[in-house]
Amino acid sequence: MKRSLMLAAAALAALIAVAAGCGGADEVPTDAVAVVDGTTISKTSLDELLSRTKKTYAAQKRQFPKAGTSEYQSLQTQAVAFLVQRQEYAREADKLGVDVTDAQVQKKVDDIRKQYFGGSEKKFEAGLKAQAYTLAALRDDARAQLVSEGIYKDITGNVKVSDAEAQEYYDQNIDRYKVAESRQVRHILVKTKAEAEKLHQELENGADFATLAKQSSIDPGSKNQGGKLTITKGQTVAPFDKAAFSLDTNQLSQPIKTQYGYHLIQPLSDVKKGSVTPFAQVKNQIRQTLLQQQKSSAVSAWVAKVEKEYKDKVMYAAGYEPPDTTSTDSGTTTGG
Repeated sequence: MKRSLMLAAAALAALIAVAAGCGGADEVPTDAVAVVDGTTISKTSLDELLSRTKKTYAAQKRQFPKAGTSEYQSLQTQAVAFLVQRQEYAREADKLGVDVTDAQVQKKVDDIRKQYFGGSEKKFEAGLKAQAYTLAALRDDARAQLVSEGIYKDITGNVKVSDAEAQEYYDQNIDRYKVAESRQVRHILVKTKAEAEKLHQELENGADFATLAKQSSIDPGSKNQGGKLTITKGQTVAPFDKAAFSLDTNQLSQPIKTQYGYHLIQPLSDVKKGSVTPFAQVKNQIRQTLLQQQKSSAVSAWVAKVEKEYKDKVMYAAGYEPPDTTSTDSGTTTGG
């Protein structure tokens, strides 16, 4: 398959944190890596997940970590955390009333077959084999994705943003919606004052500005346009900005020194006044921004609650525990 379903595109994926908490390793069956509130996660399921991950590495031309290395241990820890978390979420989905039917799972599988394999059963089976997938594992991943999507929908379904909240955000961030003065100008940039003075004299004697800009300017962004550019007040270096907005239209400046060299500047239009984008034009954009922020907050709060609830309900087999996050004497911590 073109992409692994190891971390199936769950809506919560970006906000998931490793579920911590270790119990006695002697309480975990010998053929398991962890127990989540009484439910066993088998070594077989971990091995299958790592095999699929190895295939993904190969497809991406990445070197899969060798067993025994710190990189492999880190990857294995992440895989165990993923399986533990998936079991936690399945349990929480039941509490929330999130029900994933076999028909939904089958549709997800059918969609994968259609999207990636053109509906061909033969290609589909070959794709599963190439990624070390069994159909059962694919169904499990599809179900887990649907569970995560259902949880996300449940915990964010009541999140709303009112016009008043959007207006308040607009008022508090009004600078974001201000449009500064702007002006169309053209300029020639050269390295020395002597060059600038020579070109200035040529322009005063009737030389074509665009031609001289193409021939002499060292500004790659404007020389091929005859030196033309539209500038916004405050967005160029101070000497250039001051001259560009104080000159009369079509007035040619004397050589203006900046950190880039010497400029000859000629405004081509009057100054376009600054403005403020009306609230009505950005209201929907603001509401969407606030909506995503509030949904993220709701998800973060839910994830934190789940982590706390399962802190003492997850037991790991020796060698499969998440990294210790206890502070050391020096005040540093290890990532968890």
